[in-house]
Amino acid sequence: MLMKLYIRNYAIIREVEVDFGNHLNIITGETGAGKSILMGALSLILGERADASVLMHHKGKCVIEGVFRVQDEKISTWMQQHEMDEGEEMIIRRELLTGGKSRSFVNDTPVNLTMLKELGGMLVDQHQQFDGQGIATESFQRSVLDALAGNAALLQQLQEEFHLLTETRTRYDALLAAQATAEKERDYHSYLLQELESVDLKEQELEQLDAELNTLSNAGHIQQVLSGAVAAMSDGEQPLVQQLKSIQQKLLQLESVFPGVSPLCARLKSAAIEVEDIAGDMERLSDSVSYQPERMEWLNERIGIGYKLLKKHGVQSTDELLNIQADLRGKLALLDQSSDNLQQLKADIVVQEKQAVQTAARISKNRQQCVASFETNVNQLLKRVGMPNARLKVAVEPGTLRVHGTDSIRFLFNANVGTGAVEAGFEPLGKVASGGELSRLMLSIKSLVAGKLQLPTLVFDEIDTGISGEAARQVAMVMEEMSHAHQLIAITHQPQIAARAHKHFFVFKSMQGEVVEAGIRVLGPDERIKAIAQMLSGEQPSAAALENAREMMNT
Repeated sequence: MLMKLYIRNYAIIREVEVDFGNHLNIITGETGAGKSILMGALSLILGERADASVLMHHKGKCVIEGVFRVQDEKISTWMQQHEMDEGEEMIIRRELLTGGKSRSFVNDTPVNLTMLKELGGMLVDQHQQFDGQGIATESFQRSVLDALAGNAALLQQLQEEFHLLTETRTRYDALLAAQATAEKERDYHSYLLQELESVDLKEQELEQLDAELNTLSNAGHIQQVLSGAVAAMSDGEQPLVQQLKSIQQKLLQLESVFPGVSPLCARLKSAAIEVEDIAGDMERLSDSVSYQPERMEWLNERIGIGYKLLKKHGVQSTDELLNIQADLRGKLALLDQSSDNLQQLKADIVVQEKQAVQTAARISKNRQQCVASFETNVNQLLKRVGMPNARLKVAVEPGTLRVHGTDSIRFLFNANVGTGAVEAGFEPLGKVASGGELSRLMLSIKSLVAGKLQLPTLVFDEIDTGISGEAARQVAMVMEEMSHAHQLIAITHQPQIAARAHKHFFVFKSMQGEVVEAGIRVLGPDERIKAIAQMLSGEQPSAAALENAREMMNT
């Protein structure tokens, strides 16, 4: 419930504070006085967008603050989900800055506009003057039936099932398209894989074979160089090994007189042994190299095949070819696997669709069961609000499965059925109902579903458009009855409705220097009588008008 609304620097409002009552709050005043501005300010703390043009004084920020009393489990859950402090009171504040930016807070915790709108939808239901057109939409009509049928839990379940089904269908379609593309390439990929597998390359094979071919091509030169080195170290007239040994022997003769040469002798001995080992390795290496024309022919042929594959696939190494081979093998394996996956997804779709259809059937059954009583109750209320010949019919027709079920729902209306007439000539609401008829119909419907929606506060901005006299009186009575279970805030021009107020606010304009400002005050009993009399007969009400106003308030 909205307990207090504080507004500063908004449109023509410098600063006002409104303390609302628990039941029927009526706001009256001359056209243009600022009544709807109050509702505009309220809508801002409920998550509607705004811009800097609403600022009264462009050098200062606009502040709108609402104090709500909350005792709703749904709101409590929402607060817990967003890690906000809870209490019996909730303070929502919206600040509009001169640069066009805005800030929003719930219990001093910053929130974004999406969160604010989500929370506002649980606190207040706003019906503005032209919102009656919303009653003609299927989404509204469906929500009415679902509220009366108590379908909230089933609709949540269906939403989850439908989203799962949609995701599975999307995956199936994507996999099917991918498989179709892959199938077109299957033969080509199989050919490429077979070609690579037939060559049977090993890691680094082409690089190693190329090195071997280079060695065999230079075998004569390699042998010549190695043989020469071997001869210099161990053969010939003065081989290096023999020279090292000779030097060692000479130095050994000095050991007895010059011990310092002993380490040098040891090193020379090691050097001679190392040179001998090197010479032996060179000789063995030279023996391993020989001109092999058959081997060279095979190498040239093998390398030629490999280089063609490198060029074909646009790569530079054996390992890259092997990676391509593995990739091709994987693609073909996935193609085989995707067929199995498609079958599984297809089976999942059948199961998920069956489950969703079953849930939708339960929802539809609940809707069908509440149609008759809903029609009866609405039509009775229509008689009360001055539409005795009007009838509402609800058509629930089967359709395709959607997130909200399989039903196609239409509210059909006939304003002139007449007593005993054949129920014909019903048309969709948007085609046949006038603005006033839509307003009264909306009120009738909301009076039936308000309790189901669990909204603590309902706001009506000039819902009485297009009615007067007895119809207005009946509308007032319906609104008063609603206010016993819900807080109602209503802007009206009808004295019959104003007379039923539990708390009556009057909006007025005044000149502050050269600036027009709006204000609001609570009317006392005598002030209410005068205000209602003015609504009946003008600025200077007669004694009869005053008496009539007094009677309206007392009946």
